[in-house]
Amino acid sequence: MRNHSHTLAPVIHFNDNVRLDFEVLISEISSSLIHVLSSGIDSVIEGSLQRILDCLHFDRAALFQQEEPGSDRFNLTHLRIRPGCGPDQKPFLTTDSFPWMTSECLAGRETKYSRIDDLPEEAAADKQTLKNFGPEYSAIAIPLMDGSRTYGILALGIAQEMLWPEELVHRIRVIAHVFSAAILRRKADEKLSQIMFELERAKAQLELENVCLREEMKVFNPPANIVYKSQVMTDVLSKVQQVALTNSTVLLIGDTGTGKEMIASAIHQMSSRANRTMVRVNCGAIPTALVESEMFGREKGAYTGALSRQIGRFELAHESTIFLDEITELPMEVQVKLLRVLQEKQIERLGNPKPIHVDVRIIAATNENLEKAVQLGKFREDLYYRIHVFPIEVPPLRRRPDDIPILVWAFVDQLSMELGKTIESISRKSMEELIKYSWPGNVRELRNTIERAMIVSNSPKLHIELPKLTLSTIASEAMTLREIEINHIRRVLEDAAWKIRGKRGAAEILGMKPTTLETRMIKLGIFRPNDRSGAYNQ
Repeated sequence: MRNHSHTLAPVIHFNDNVRLDFEVLISEISSSLIHVLSSGIDSVIEGSLQRILDCLHFDRAALFQQEEPGSDRFNLTHLRIRPGCGPDQKPFLTTDSFPWMTSECLAGRETKYSRIDDLPEEAAADKQTLKNFGPEYSAIAIPLMDGSRTYGILALGIAQEMLWPEELVHRIRVIAHVFSAAILRRKADEKLSQIMFELERAKAQLELENVCLREEMKVFNPPANIVYKSQVMTDVLSKVQQVALTNSTVLLIGDTGTGKEMIASAIHQMSSRANRTMVRVNCGAIPTALVESEMFGREKGAYTGALSRQIGRFELAHESTIFLDEITELPMEVQVKLLRVLQEKQIERLGNPKPIHVDVRIIAATNENLEKAVQLGKFREDLYYRIHVFPIEVPPLRRRPDDIPILVWAFVDQLSMELGKTIESISRKSMEELIKYSWPGNVRELRNTIERAMIVSNSPKLHIELPKLTLSTIASEAMTLREIEINHIRRVLEDAAWKIRGKRGAAEILGMKPTTLETRMIKLGIFRPNDRSGAYNQ
């Protein structure tokens, strides 16, 4: 500590009455900071500075804290000043404005002076700055220490000349120590709170991953091994590869049962987030009253019946992917919050306005026409444009008949292990009927049909009975002209036993040249089916 004071009459006569009042004040400040919650420490310090000014009749009391470890910049965090007592304090203290004082405090040394002129020659820049506070100014600066490191400064000043008796300086050191202990406690609590938050999130993610992994074991065909050979699915997987390595939002559009969730899994597994489990949410399966808390979480007591804190699906998906199936089923108020996630990467738990940052890649899916949903007021237009970044149409099974034979055998192989049955062949007639069937329920309906046939089968040769189409199902099927043409040519080829040329060949029946029919078949992707392999030869 350096003392450059002259012999002056002290402004404060530290007599027994003043000493007693100040010691009572120190005791009250210490008690307040010991018992206050971390969130209230700043408010108590601010009020305590004012009480110090009132008790000692000082003009200014300020507390600075280091911007970051190793920095020579101290930010002003608490200030009390009597009206008219010099300029407002700058919001920071640096080696530019107070080089000597800053260096002294960083070295762990106190500074005090009775007049500005008492400062040493090396404090010339400090003197120039201090003259803004008045021609006569006395001050003391006590470093706040974290071990051997200075992280803050408590500064008291008065616009008069005064001595700094040791018994007064000693008590100011005590106050600085009390402030420092409270600030370090708050910092430790904040750090512990952050650690607990991360541990809670990691625990919740791990629990979810365990559940999801158990569920994954029940799902046939890992997403990275999607069964296909048709050109239309080749095009879909090409788009999946293009978007997988980005963080862009993906919208999967397709009928129920087409395998949108499998495509979402493929995108996730091919992405940089594959080391985390993808979180799946069926937006239509969550009760409306619980959607918001399920998606974004809740605090204990957020509403009647909320007996504990709950982590939402978006927090569980932090640094991973979230799959939102049937996204049009989300209520409007939840759509607003989802829009904020997409724009700001932040969520708020119910009952807690504090924003939580989440790093989540969103894959949405729907079997509805989103543009029509927007027109009907069922879906927000701004959210539509946010999720319609990279749309992928997942085709219905009727548009990928080439995939049916290999899908059938894939399901047979998987169900054989589950049911303990051995299937060596499939009736040719059954396979042909499966290929011709329109499959309104898509891949899911195909698997159910195969499972039903295997349950009743008592032979190594599987015979499959097609589902019965209802009139409403038939009426609801919308086929393109291309699909109608494919079905018509295929039926004629089957009636002609796949004979194209010659009398009673398919070309003659269709009234076409054989070469024209062959070219048309190639263009439409019509090939002769093989037996088990499912390959087609012209």
